[in-house]
Amino acid sequence: MRQRGRHRRRRRGRALRAVLAGAGLALTATATLISASQATVTDDPGALQPLTSAAELGGLKLTEQPVPARSLDRLAASMGRPVDAGTVLSDTDRNLRDAADCTGEEKKALPVEPAATRAYCWDTEDAATQAWRPESVAASGDAGGDGRWGTHRLLLSGWTHRGDDTGRGRLARVAFVDADDPARLTYTWALLTVPVADGRDYRALASRVSGMVRYQDKLLVTTSDGERDALYVYDLRRIQRATVAGDAVGRVPGGWSAHGYRWVLPAVASYRPAEGSCARTADAGGTGRAASGSGTTSAADRTSGPDGAAPPCPTGLSLDASSVPDSLVASETAAADGDRHTRLWRYPFSTDPARAGLLAADSSGTVTAGEAYETEANGVRGVLSHRTGPSGHTDWYLGRTAGKRGGHGTLWRQDVNGAEATECGASGDTHRCWGDGTGSLSYVPQTGELWSVSGRTLFALPLSSLEHELH
Repeated sequence: MRQRGRHRRRRRGRALRAVLAGAGLALTATATLISASQATVTDDPGALQPLTSAAELGGLKLTEQPVPARSLDRLAASMGRPVDAGTVLSDTDRNLRDAADCTGEEKKALPVEPAATRAYCWDTEDAATQAWRPESVAASGDAGGDGRWGTHRLLLSGWTHRGDDTGRGRLARVAFVDADDPARLTYTWALLTVPVADGRDYRALASRVSGMVRYQDKLLVTTSDGERDALYVYDLRRIQRATVAGDAVGRVPGGWSAHGYRWVLPAVASYRPAEGSCARTADAGGTGRAASGSGTTSAADRTSGPDGAAPPCPTGLSLDASSVPDSLVASETAAADGDRHTRLWRYPFSTDPARAGLLAADSSGTVTAGEAYETEANGVRGVLSHRTGPSGHTDWYLGRTAGKRGGHGTLWRQDVNGAEATECGASGDTHRCWGDGTGSLSYVPQTGELWSVSGRTLFALPLSSLEHELH
């Protein structure tokens, strides 16, 4: 039976690739074949382990810290009246290349099975730079939306500037993508910043943006690399114009600079762990390097709270519009050689219209996790939670890195009963079918599409095609 099952999977995989080849989206023969060195069975992470004790859930609490309104108003008074995402989308200045115009090297990063049904590559200048790296995508804004902002279909992609060898000079920017015409996506850049000096200036967000979520009119992004906050919040109705070109960030003689970009997003709030800190423990010793050596601070690298629990410092984010209420799903990266498991958890969004896009908080500003799990999967880069059927069964999707540059990663579907992965290649036990260094996952309920970034490509595929391969 196992052998017949493998043959069915091979026939289905060949048929699917043949169809996609006709559409111009199939990978080259070199990309579709998984090398023998990659055919090793990925360790099965097994079932999710619920975290239910008061101590475990209490350790995931956040404290909301709004930027004072007077600081934002002072900044706007100096920089000019803020604009919203619609204004930014109406003035894009770059084009995403369709899959047919992507290079063979770029298309190698795409998933093998299921294959992408839509794929795009960035403007050649942005694709060529090694200083910046795309890491995250946000494609939806709420439970009933299809990602639109007014009349525009909006996609957002977070990129990180690596800085120097010590991480100094790190920057974060967001691509505002106008996706109205699937055959011609355009975009422009905005720099993520943090107001300082009571709104008299701003500094760059010196962090990776490995996870991001758009919910209603807010954009929530992960922070790392010495930033002590767990999340920063940006208002997509409060975007400022830079007035001076140049590499500087902040107030300069003659106006305001944003590292050469036209648009600036000043943070409007942040969330910090109620106990402990997201700063690296190595910072206390002056090294400024993550202990895991991965460039992403794992749970073991955080300064813990009084009870010894690692604080909530997510590296992956997504929006779960299938939960009630809508919720922010988070994951953290656990080192392969560490003694901690990866945690997955969620925070409910506020249902108060006066707090649109913010997490549900009590009168003291404390945010509490609604549920949490542990998984034995390590190297998790993308996370997605989705509830299906009248029974309310929830699946968790985890995108894992390949473990080496140029390889393909694994996408696991997990729940409290076990784990499954797609299969491809010459052997039925090959699970390395997902993208090369795939970043965050973002699901659009109205279209049924799952969006992600891999290498230098932005791609989408139906969640149903993933489910088909998993079943």
